[in-house]
Amino acid sequence: MNYPHVSTIQGNVRLEILILNFESTWLTGTWHSFVRSMVFASCGHILALSSSALLSYINVFIAPTPSRGMSTTWWSRLSKQQGDDQDDRASGSQLGEKDQGIQKSPNENAYWSPGELTFEEDTAGGMGRYLGVTSCTLLIVGKIIGSGIFSTPSSILSSVGSVGASLMLWVLGFLLSFCGLFIWLEFGTMFPRSGGEKVYLEAVYKKPKYLATIIFAANAILLGFTASNCIVFASNILVAAGQSAGRWNERGIALGVMFFVTFLHGIAPKTGVLIMNLLSIFKIVILVFVVVTGWVVLSGKTRVVDPYYNFRNAFAGSSTSSNDYATATFKVLYAYTGWSNVNYVMNDVRNPVRTLKIAGPLGLGICTVLYLLANVAYFSAATKTEIIESGVTVASLFFGNVFGSVAERALSVFIALSALGNVITVTFVAARVNQELAKEGIPLPFGNKFWASNWPTGRSPLPGLIIHLIPSIIVIIGPPPNIAYPFILDVEGYPQQIINFFIVIGLFYLRWKKPDAIRPFKVWWPLAVFFLAAACFLLIAPFLKPANGVGDTPPLPYYLYCLVGIAIMFVGVLYWFAWRIMLPKVFGYELVPRKEMLDDGTFVTVYLNRKMQ
Repeated sequence: MNYPHVSTIQGNVRLEILILNFESTWLTGTWHSFVRSMVFASCGHILALSSSALLSYINVFIAPTPSRGMSTTWWSRLSKQQGDDQDDRASGSQLGEKDQGIQKSPNENAYWSPGELTFEEDTAGGMGRYLGVTSCTLLIVGKIIGSGIFSTPSSILSSVGSVGASLMLWVLGFLLSFCGLFIWLEFGTMFPRSGGEKVYLEAVYKKPKYLATIIFAANAILLGFTASNCIVFASNILVAAGQSAGRWNERGIALGVMFFVTFLHGIAPKTGVLIMNLLSIFKIVILVFVVVTGWVVLSGKTRVVDPYYNFRNAFAGSSTSSNDYATATFKVLYAYTGWSNVNYVMNDVRNPVRTLKIAGPLGLGICTVLYLLANVAYFSAATKTEIIESGVTVASLFFGNVFGSVAERALSVFIALSALGNVITVTFVAARVNQELAKEGIPLPFGNKFWASNWPTGRSPLPGLIIHLIPSIIVIIGPPPNIAYPFILDVEGYPQQIINFFIVIGLFYLRWKKPDAIRPFKVWWPLAVFFLAAACFLLIAPFLKPANGVGDTPPLPYYLYCLVGIAIMFVGVLYWFAWRIMLPKVFGYELVPRKEMLDDGTFVTVYLNRKMQ
């Protein structure tokens, strides 16, 4: 097997040596050498890695060559079809699974078609294919840059105890995110339909039927809320207004945001996408401003007395507890969450395979560079104690120390808008995942036909948005605000690592079971192994006692978020058992699938209860 990924290693080694030589020449004799060498060495490594990825994958992203099992004739046909930008699904020009070379025989079609609906049925209805490379890139950026980079550095620093360890975790998060991105690229280009992990789990874990789907559904519906960023929005708006965050004023604002976004996407979907894209661009501008301000602080030309204080003995006070690092890593990965955003909405994407391979690395790459430099900026403007005590307003603290209280309030508005953009992006994606679950026949209250529809406009899934709204309301009004944010981050992260584990296992299973299957993108297997090893560590380490004995969400037990995450997935197991096994046996019926087309053109699988003779 020939992998294009390693073809430019020697050239990139020379590039990295050049960068490091530049560092040694430029930095000699300066008392700031530790900080600058750390920044430039990190940038050198990242630039070398990025150039390697760019040069090695350029053919894969833009004009990839056929991989194993991919005929030249098929590839020519696929390239021609990918160049066709027609949006009309009914015209037959879209990239179907048959055109992907997957449906080679009736038996293979049965294996490779996830769920009950065919590709053509699954992609019918809705607004058509209207998301291009730019919108998909902004969809990823809008999800990744939410409140995480503005809010979580304080809790991450609190967990690991040192600036150096905190920065290393941000680098680790970047590496894990790119490994995960490449794995999801392989799955997404094999199965270019909406749903993300739902589709990939269905393709691998077919028996018991629907078990993997319903476990994923429990996680997606019960933990797919956007409450955390609603809380951040409310908190920062109150700071900007000079008001204290009371028990109900913060929650009231958060609820108002959630209702506004739900009906924005449900009633005016095109306006929602436009606002989503504009806020994504706005968030990039905000982070660039933070980064540039950090450079000015490091130059010594601001009111900050000693911008290099945190970088002396940067690893002093580092935690020695595996639990602390695992919990902090969950928060870092939460801040990077969003690199798989396009995988969930593939039915809405023009030229889905090509677009996914361009938008994914581009969006994550933009965010990675901004994230690493923003963290350096934070640590240059405030002491470690100030950052830890800042809670969810660390970026406001940064600008307050640099420019004063007026700038602190102004930045709070910017952070609030960034969190709003994240809520809009997450809600847009979550609604379509919920719709895919309903289309697949997952039993929901009042029947799944309503939840699978694009009611009332015929273009946007308001019922799917309502499914997303309900758990968000519960989480916003439920736990106390002062511990809600860190606990929500932990609870959201743990079940996702369980899903990641089974996704990577499924990747290797398909490589073994179907070695000649057509894969427009193929991840280098050591990256998948690294991602799998990290998932295993993140599943085990949280149960080890942290150094302080209580974790970061006292008075709650440090392991509670793991148990809550596992319990939610176990709810899916019980739901599946009741629907597929217990109720049919008790009442003497069998489940018979039937496909129906709704008034808006959406196809849905409906299960009828047929009395057994």
